[in-house]
Amino acid sequence: MAKSTVKDLTTGSPMKLILGFMLPLLLGMLFQQFYNMVDTAIVGQFLGIDALAGVGSTGSINFLVLGFVQGVCIGFAIPVAQQFGSKDLEAMRRYVGNTIWLAVIFAVVLTTATCLLCSNILTWMDTPDDVFRQAYDYIFVIFLGIPVTFLYNILSGIIRSVGDSKTPLYFLIISSLLNVGLDVFMIVVLNMGVSGAGWATVISQLVSGILCLVYMIKRFDILRLRRSDLRPDKYYIGRLCGVGIPMGLQYSITAIGSILIQTAVNGLGSTYVAAVTAGSKVSQLLCCPFDAMGSTMATYGGQNIGAGKVDRVKKGLAACSLLGICYSVIGFLIIIFAGRSITMLFINDTNGGSIEEILDLARQFLLINGAFYIPLAFVNIVRFLIQGMGFSQIAIFAGVFEMVARGIVALCLVPVLGFNAVCFANPAAWIFADCFLIPLFFWCYRKMKWQFCRAEHG
Repeated sequence: MAKSTVKDLTTGSPMKLILGFMLPLLLGMLFQQFYNMVDTAIVGQFLGIDALAGVGSTGSINFLVLGFVQGVCIGFAIPVAQQFGSKDLEAMRRYVGNTIWLAVIFAVVLTTATCLLCSNILTWMDTPDDVFRQAYDYIFVIFLGIPVTFLYNILSGIIRSVGDSKTPLYFLIISSLLNVGLDVFMIVVLNMGVSGAGWATVISQLVSGILCLVYMIKRFDILRLRRSDLRPDKYYIGRLCGVGIPMGLQYSITAIGSILIQTAVNGLGSTYVAAVTAGSKVSQLLCCPFDAMGSTMATYGGQNIGAGKVDRVKKGLAACSLLGICYSVIGFLIIIFAGRSITMLFINDTNGGSIEEILDLARQFLLINGAFYIPLAFVNIVRFLIQGMGFSQIAIFAGVFEMVARGIVALCLVPVLGFNAVCFANPAAWIFADCFLIPLFFWCYRKMKWQFCRAEHG
């Protein structure tokens, strides 16, 4: 039964395989966004605009830290996928065992550092005084939950590396429903304020992580570790860090640009912070397919490179790019016709005359971002495919390009053009990154092609 849950992405139609792997992953991300949205919606509806702005003002620092965690976890899973693709199950288990040690070390260090520096970070970001307390109460709890974030992302990444993208979806559905109930209970019943939303998220993710652990132990014979698999090994640790840390840093470097933008928005006032918060939540929901495509291509690229099937990598890129372009059009149409209505989920009508202004600003933000979804699709598809091929160290520079673009907008254009410049920050970052990533992919492809040809002919 355990063997039936794995999925080999190295044989068969790339389009069919990518779709089959991506759809459960997408549904899982949608449910993850769902319970993140529930946090924000309940905060906005029951605690008001200031609380909403407080939670929203932590978005960039949240992305900086948790983005690093997610990037590291995705990177750790790539060698596992490559060894699964090459059918070297012994090495695959050694990678999994060493991943556990690294995850524990990273979790302890990051949790300690972020909790100690939480107040300082919010001060450095020029968080408005009227929302500072709410921002601190929320993000401190999220930082306390970093070990839980590691637990879920490491285990779900390993499960996906062997081709099972459905099981993490089921566990996320359970945790999402749990999160809804905990949000209402902690905020409405216990009056815990924004910290209640943070605890609801952490507890729900803990449940999904534990479910992944139990499932992996009981259902995957090929992932049952022996004592020797858990022995720390310099080679495996070095390889994991060589892939995982660059991917984590890529997220963090990208987040630095987002922090610059968030700081610029904070300087515009709480109305603009609330508008960007609500607009960003809607955008995160609509961008889930792009994230699912990226994660799919990391596993697809890892398995096919492990199997030595370089030509299938290029075919997979073509298939996923077509999917990305089609969805970009659909996503933009959703924004045009339903963006304002969705944004209403995060705004309380009882907050007075500022409601219409916030909705108008949020819609402007969404429309401008949505018009550039095609470049965003390529950022996710191409970058993760390059990383799955084993070129994480080079792909990190895509994050540098995004950071530079957002930095230019935040430091040079926002002071002159205000909120209009904020709306173009993400599109500028995506275009800058694509100018680097697309040529890089073809360079990586040619290099891998040459290496495999050389190996075949001695």
